[in-house]
Amino acid sequence: MLLKEYRICMPLTVEEYRIGQLYMISKHSHEQSDRGEGVEVVHNQPFQDPAHGQGQFTEKRVYLNSKLPSWARAVVPKIFYVTEKAWNYYPYTITEYTCSFLPKFSIHIETKYEDNRGSNDNIFDSELKDQEREVCCVDIAYDEIPGRYYKGSEDLRFFKSQKTSRGALPEDWRVSQHPIMCSYKLVTVKFEVWGLQTRVEQFIHKVVRDVLLLGHRQAFAWVDEWIDMTMDEVREYERTIQQATNQKIGMFPPTISVSETPLSSCSLAGPASAPATPVCSDAPDFLSVSKDRPRKKSAPETLTLPRPAGDPQDAQDPQDAPQTLPLSRPGWDAQDPQDAGPDLPPPTQPRPPAGIRRS
Repeated sequence: MLLKEYRICMPLTVEEYRIGQLYMISKHSHEQSDRGEGVEVVHNQPFQDPAHGQGQFTEKRVYLNSKLPSWARAVVPKIFYVTEKAWNYYPYTITEYTCSFLPKFSIHIETKYEDNRGSNDNIFDSELKDQEREVCCVDIAYDEIPGRYYKGSEDLRFFKSQKTSRGALPEDWRVSQHPIMCSYKLVTVKFEVWGLQTRVEQFIHKVVRDVLLLGHRQAFAWVDEWIDMTMDEVREYERTIQQATNQKIGMFPPTISVSETPLSSCSLAGPASAPATPVCSDAPDFLSVSKDRPRKKSAPETLTLPRPAGDPQDAQDPQDAPQTLPLSRPGWDAQDPQDAGPDLPPPTQPRPPAGIRRS
């Protein structure tokens, strides 16, 4: 298990981001989806938790096969997806990722939002709070983003919101910006496979960090699109875009359900986060298969039967030499009894068990 805490500041308030988060996740999922690939919404329903109160439960399937690196596509099923389950009790959320094909793999994300600059060192009160972890501060404006996800319109060093007049963000924006909030994410990655655990968990954390960076950048870059929305309006947008996304990836009919009746706690008991991001196409060195790996030789084409021990015949007789038989002869069905050799039973008799002396 590898545990890290991510702190991502944004030039928003926690109340504003409640709308922005829902808008960003829906729009990003739709953009990243294509025929047969993307994010299918299975459930999206109100949920009542005895400890956290009223919340929203979502279940999604993230189809990734064509976005997996080539070394992974060779060993996973053609239809491959990760299941995301999220319990959103804003400003507190829990998200879990699992995969039935990899039962020893899981990602658990616990999230809290506060109106500060990422200065709260004791924000989490879960059982993991005392475990050793690395704290990673993510700068949505100046941290490097993978080139395939870069868009000039989403470069927060130059973006300025027309409706809020916030931006562009200078290098010291996390010190000077007001308003400002922080998204605290406690991320636990498990890949319990001996020999691969440490490196795979580190690799997954790198992907998670890229996901968080991209999602929070887009939330602010799209602020003019959602800042005037009410909760009812963003829920309607969420429902509409999820139906369009399900159809876009070929899931007919759409299986989302946004109802007013909370699901029972027994069916959803357990622990909304940024959507998934495709991983790189190159295999990590520790998972590469050597091209010089020796191959197994094929089975021999003949079988040599030794003379039974203690045979009184002269060992110089050529017929006493070990008998070599072709393995391709099915059923020992020699047409001439002499074809079977001097020590073989007649063709009509069954082959004797190994280790029994033949007379």
